[in-house]
Amino acid sequence: MCAAEPSPAEPGPPDGVTSEPGGLLDVLRVAAAVLDGDGRIVLWSPQAEELLGYSAEEALGRYAGRLLVHEENMELVMQLFAQVMWGDGSWAGVFPVRHKDGSTLQVEFRNMRLLDEHGNVYALGLATAQTTLRRVERDLALTTRLVSQSPIGLALVDTDLRYVSVNPALERINGLPAAEHLGRHVREALPYLDVEAVESAMEQVLATGVPLVDQESVGRTPADPDSDHVWSVSYYRLEAGNGKVLGVAVSVVDVTERHRATVEAAHARRSLALIAEASLRIGTTLDLDQTARELTDMTVPELADVAAVVVLDAILTSSAPATSPSGPTIFRALAVSAASSSQAVAAADPPGELARYDADRLLARCVQTGRSVVVPHVQSSDLPYIAGCAEDADLLARAGLHSYLAVPLIVGGKVLGALDLKRTDNPNPFTHDDEALAVELAARAAICIDNARWYESQRHTALTLQRSLLPESPEPRPGLELAYRYQPASIAGEIGGDWFDVIPLTDDKTALVVGDVMGSGINAAATMGQLRTATRAFAELDLDPAQVLHHLDRLADRMGQLITTCIYAVYDPRDGVCRISNAGHLPPALHRPDQDPELLDLPAGSPLGVGAGPFQTTTLVLRPGDELLLYTDGLVETREQSIDERLNALLAFLTGPQRSLEETCDVLLYTLRHPWEHDDVALLILRAGAAAGEAPAD
Repeated sequence: MCAAEPSPAEPGPPDGVTSEPGGLLDVLRVAAAVLDGDGRIVLWSPQAEELLGYSAEEALGRYAGRLLVHEENMELVMQLFAQVMWGDGSWAGVFPVRHKDGSTLQVEFRNMRLLDEHGNVYALGLATAQTTLRRVERDLALTTRLVSQSPIGLALVDTDLRYVSVNPALERINGLPAAEHLGRHVREALPYLDVEAVESAMEQVLATGVPLVDQESVGRTPADPDSDHVWSVSYYRLEAGNGKVLGVAVSVVDVTERHRATVEAAHARRSLALIAEASLRIGTTLDLDQTARELTDMTVPELADVAAVVVLDAILTSSAPATSPSGPTIFRALAVSAASSSQAVAAADPPGELARYDADRLLARCVQTGRSVVVPHVQSSDLPYIAGCAEDADLLARAGLHSYLAVPLIVGGKVLGALDLKRTDNPNPFTHDDEALAVELAARAAICIDNARWYESQRHTALTLQRSLLPESPEPRPGLELAYRYQPASIAGEIGGDWFDVIPLTDDKTALVVGDVMGSGINAAATMGQLRTATRAFAELDLDPAQVLHHLDRLADRMGQLITTCIYAVYDPRDGVCRISNAGHLPPALHRPDQDPELLDLPAGSPLGVGAGPFQTTTLVLRPGDELLLYTDGLVETREQSIDERLNALLAFLTGPQRSLEETCDVLLYTLRHPWEHDDVALLILRAGAAAGEAPAD
């Protein structure tokens, strides 16, 4: 409990003029002492020596508790000292203190915590003899002139809580003349206030004698019946000289402006904190729906009870969306968040679905004008213009929608959509400050949403291009069983140039290709398409695999194409021979039914486009049932493990009884690759059948 704030100082004497003795401070002889954090006395006023008998030389540096407090009160003193230093920061009350001569004084204390410029904590104690203070209080209570001239509202109620005295300042605050106070209970004179709280505080002070200081009260009085005011109210028990309780003294100060400034400062701090948090929480991914959900989650419940993000459907298919002032606006809902389950959520457009809003709807007006639309107090006539249809308007009415705000999502002068905010449980209407905060959040989020939108568009374009360049389902080939997979990267900008191909050749031979263009994006995909086309052309010439890679290397070098790794193999089912050449690619894995899987030790060669040397062809005989696995590095490379560890993991998954080729593809992708990997994967597995003229094995 902290001491009451001092009232504004009276005008002092002119500079250089000393006031005469006899002032209130001289009468009270207030003693002052300062204790450090350990309880040692570091400052000691002359009044303290006069009150307690100890000189400054005797007091300074000593522990105040040991010097001034009786042993039986030491524990209580330590608690009060801790309360001041580390708790509420203040304490006021009467406490027995040991005088130097051994006697005990009842001393009225006001203790408060102090901080110096270095952050050190001290306790300031102001003290006076209780007898002196009580005499002064009684005299002051009887000084009608002082009370009447006080700018602070003052009143005295008796032990029955009836007004017996009211000063002019309180008359002005309450908007009632003194005559309408006197003789009445508080509840009779001021029924429009929180009477229960006021009377409870008075009864507590009467019972305990402990003042209640700076109690905040909010309400309206006849002095200003249309506006809420905030008052700081303090209660003190008033006693006669013989100790008889006379009643409760009440002081009232209108602190509405101070309270408003405090509230505005707190709101500003919350807004800044919310904006700072939004910078961290919105746009954590390039997923459009996730980004929209992050925005709605940020605004609920801090700013709204229900929040939704909608975008113009045109922006998902066009880089320059346009809206017609007279025609309907087509939105696509991306996200909805709510503080609680209510019918207002059911009235929101479901994420992923299209919604058609006529031009007279507030959401359509928001995106058409690029300006916020706020309805602080929603009336029933407003609901049809807020809701998308009559059924939704009825749901909003039943949910208790009372305030509405729509803010456009704008990037570079282009409106992407809107942030739709509703209040149903929060009783406060949207204010200009709320609107400004929503605009700031929407502006930051719009950039992230636009980036996510661009990402989705780029990803779709790259995937479409890449899939169009990959082969369609290869036809069955003589003497071969085939399975393949292609899995794109999880990020649009990382979509690259991995590819595979199965090329029919003369005499039932088959060319098998797996390649990886370094780099990512549309350029890598386009390069992949050119090399795949060239590979097919060279394969038709029935060249040795090393010659095919040689021609591709020269072509890539002349075209200045991105460096590419590649495995090119030709399988002849007539004799079961597979001829393979490698251009800087990861080694194929060979799994024979009766042996452990192994990585083929092929001459690595240099990647295509480097022109660093000749390529070599390795001849491999495949018996019926032998499997050959061709893959790109996206299957095995990770940032957490070395390539050797990953290749060993690949062989471990191939170990054991052979599965179907389709099952092998699925197992490898599921176990070796994570959905969030930043590289694409091409995977091609072949299993040799019986050679031409050879009977199948039993």
